[in-house]
Amino acid sequence: MDQRISFIGGGNMANAIIGGLLAAGYKASNIIVSDPYEPSRQSLEKNFGVSTTTDNNATLTHPNTILILAVKPQVMKQVAEGISKNVLQFKPLIISIAAGITIPDLSRWLKMGSTEEPCIIRCMPNTPALVSQGATGVYAPSNISETQKDLALNVLKSISKATYWVDKESLLDVVTGISGSGPAYFFLMVEALEQAGIQLGLSSEVARGLAAQTCLGAGQMLTTSTDSPSELRRKVTSPNGTTQAAIESFEANGFRDVVARAVKAATDRGDELGRILGAQVNE
Repeated sequence: MDQRISFIGGGNMANAIIGGLLAAGYKASNIIVSDPYEPSRQSLEKNFGVSTTTDNNATLTHPNTILILAVKPQVMKQVAEGISKNVLQFKPLIISIAAGITIPDLSRWLKMGSTEEPCIIRCMPNTPALVSQGATGVYAPSNISETQKDLALNVLKSISKATYWVDKESLLDVVTGISGSGPAYFFLMVEALEQAGIQLGLSSEVARGLAAQTCLGAGQMLTTSTDSPSELRRKVTSPNGTTQAAIESFEANGFRDVVARAVKAATDRGDELGRILGAQVNE
């Protein structure tokens, strides 16, 4: 594919996206990454054959470029203001994966007094993107065309098995609560299953292996079956059997409420961190 794709920031998520893009048929010769750290640049060149630079503006020298901002939120204002002239000149489609940085803030830094709105899409991927199994929530404001949305989706499909649009930017905090933080919930569940298995006599290796594969297999059933989660659960829950005993214990101990409160806590913290970060970088 001949689409030009530029990255500012060459960390883990950028590496995952680049690997996915190349696997999907994008050309390494059309990809450039700006990163200040020489080891990161050397690794990108060696592993993917892409061009690298230390000059952020060197990533924006052509029209019809997709620019992926993959830097830490704390440096986003500095980065955005530094590339503002080139953004106004070449008008890239910008995809931001920086947590907590809102489109209004990013737009203001990029415009630097101009009245022209840059084209920005904000997304929230999660860490399974590092193994091309990510889930991503995406938001686009009204100035983004359907063609631009399709371009963004094609990029995000390189790391995500599930990509969903939300109709309000604030809902990305809920996405964080479900899928952004979600991998840790499953890691915790596997930890708990492993500990339970050890207490009942299994070795750590056996308990962890069984729990991890069960998590993986159940997830695959969820994504390939037409049955709802509740229907799948009922199918493996025989009356008066072992699974029913476990489910009844979960329910009696408030499992659903625990999950709901955890997701709400993550969502609220995401909103709070966004406001704190916005206040800090705008000082």
